[in-house]
Amino acid sequence: MMRVWFLPILLLLSGAAVAAAQFATGHPAVAVVLLLAFAALAGANSPLFFPRPLDAREARQRSAADGRPVVYWRPGCTYCVRLRARLGRDARRMHWVNIWRDPEGAAEVRAANDGNETVPTVVVAGRAHTNPDPAWVRAQLVR
Repeated sequence: MMRVWFLPILLLLSGAAVAAAQFATGHPAVAVVLLLAFAALAGANSPLFFPRPLDAREARQRSAADGRPVVYWRPGCTYCVRLRARLGRDARRMHWVNIWRDPEGAAEVRAANDGNETVPTVVVAGRAHTNPDPAWVRAQLVR
């Protein structure tokens, strides 16, 4: 569980240190801007930025019932953050599986990517797509 929060905590601590140094040198406005930027990065890399994850079995069942894509992701992945950010509110319409919490999901990602845990891996209609374009993923929702 700590591994999931390591990067956000590191970003917050780094931001606080950089902001404190700027504040100490007499640049309070720069300190506030930097602290806010680091806090935003920490938030975007935290598990809170993503919809509630499901386990792989439940995500597959829901996808079979409603036809929505399954997205396999992990915290700290910049490509996962990019996909989540570009999808906006549409991200909540998909089924998200955190491969660090679900060994079965991690195994499915490895099976789809020649043994690598490359994320995001999006499964649409039983077919895996590794790091697809967010516009393409959004288009899969209208089906």
